[in-house]
Amino acid sequence: MTDQHRADTLGTYGNRLAATPVLDELARTGTRFDRWYTPTAICTPARASLLTGQAPFRHKLLANHERNVGYIEDLPDDQWAFSTALRDAGYNCGLIGKWHVGHHRRAADFGFDGPDLPGWHNPVDHPDYLDYLKANDLPPYEIHDRIRGTLPNGGPGNLLAARLRQPVEATFEHYLATRAIEMLERYAAEPKPFFLQLNFFGPHLPYIVPDEYFDMFDPELVELPKSIAETFAGKPRVQANYSAHWTFDTMPLEVTRKLIAVYWGYVALIDMEIGRVMDAMRRLGLNDDTAVFFTCDHGEFTGAHRLHDKGPAMYEDIYRTPGLLRIPGQQPGVVRTEFVSLLDCTATILELAGIDPAPAVDSRSLVPLASTREVPWEQDIVCEFHGHHFPYPQRMIRTDRYKLVVNPDSTNELYDLFTDPDELLNVYDHPEMAEVRGRLMRRLYQVLRDRGDNFYHWMTSMYDVGDVSYDPTLSGLDEATYR
Repeated sequence: MTDQHRADTLGTYGNRLAATPVLDELARTGTRFDRWYTPTAICTPARASLLTGQAPFRHKLLANHERNVGYIEDLPDDQWAFSTALRDAGYNCGLIGKWHVGHHRRAADFGFDGPDLPGWHNPVDHPDYLDYLKANDLPPYEIHDRIRGTLPNGGPGNLLAARLRQPVEATFEHYLATRAIEMLERYAAEPKPFFLQLNFFGPHLPYIVPDEYFDMFDPELVELPKSIAETFAGKPRVQANYSAHWTFDTMPLEVTRKLIAVYWGYVALIDMEIGRVMDAMRRLGLNDDTAVFFTCDHGEFTGAHRLHDKGPAMYEDIYRTPGLLRIPGQQPGVVRTEFVSLLDCTATILELAGIDPAPAVDSRSLVPLASTREVPWEQDIVCEFHGHHFPYPQRMIRTDRYKLVVNPDSTNELYDLFTDPDELLNVYDHPEMAEVRGRLMRRLYQVLRDRGDNFYHWMTSMYDVGDVSYDPTLSGLDEATYR
């Protein structure tokens, strides 16, 4: 699992310049999901959804600790998690790398072996990493050639990228892969089945990599995203504000090209390290009876829509992510176009382990999709957002052609992804879109009602959601009118 990873950085998803042979091979021998979505484009809530099999509104861990503005900061002590279910079924269960599922409760509290690595980015001052450097006579972490914009007061903006003055063997990514290989070796020597999750902190910004990856791609060969032409006309005002927060307009486009090139280099570094782990699997004889997943928590803007990071905008850049799955004995080279979710990993893991998936209420097993046979599946997907730097509730429904985003405090958004795949033109108020707008609004409303997501209450009084079978005032005094 990576963090903040765009699907279009991989060769298997169409990037002709990508240096991702390991992940491309995983797709060639397994299943590639072309419509794999995160339930929410923010680290902690997405990771909590994977752990619990529950949508964010249900598990209620809705924000990262670092930017929390009043939401809960940990899952409750009695929260079911797939990892504890695996432990109870006799599995070894390990996690190497980023945890970030809450603040006080750590991976060990949910049954995972492995070093406790807190925080949102590489904890380069962690004692276990420092011991690794010392044991291998490797130099310490040091960066230079920083890339960042300028704040309105003339001060430096957020750090976006920098060169790392370390060899590859000293990088945090190499350290994580090494620890994962060590755990694989330990687990392979025991008679128990195992689950091992390797969570890289990258390619989340800032992109901090050694020279060979910082300079791997020529910026002049980088094609800028078409949404770099974003004007924010007809869009929620928060998007322009967020662009200013990331100081996008204070940097020339040549810098954006370089940032994208470095981001691709970061992905290439991670791909190489995943290759080391896959080689260890083969060496240990684990390939024929071990399923392998690859995905991330959410995507990354990297200049798209004149934005960086992720945030209060439900564009494909941060909601559609890479998703690969290889199950031993499966048909190779399968490509699926169903709408699936990071949430669906939970039920998939449980099915592969032969465990009852009942507690994973919002998760569906992907095992039936690891083939070319027809499988009944929903024709749309619903995602949610609750805020990052500030509370900002949103809900989204995506179909084959259209995407509707409901923004309670601003203008709603509707995109025709056939004619406008870059989501530049908001057609929500266009008269000719009335039928589509109404149909999607009613479908979203019904999905939220069926799930128990109370966001639907706000929609009842604002939009034509069709007939309701309950008293929307919740007064309990006029139920007969709505039966």
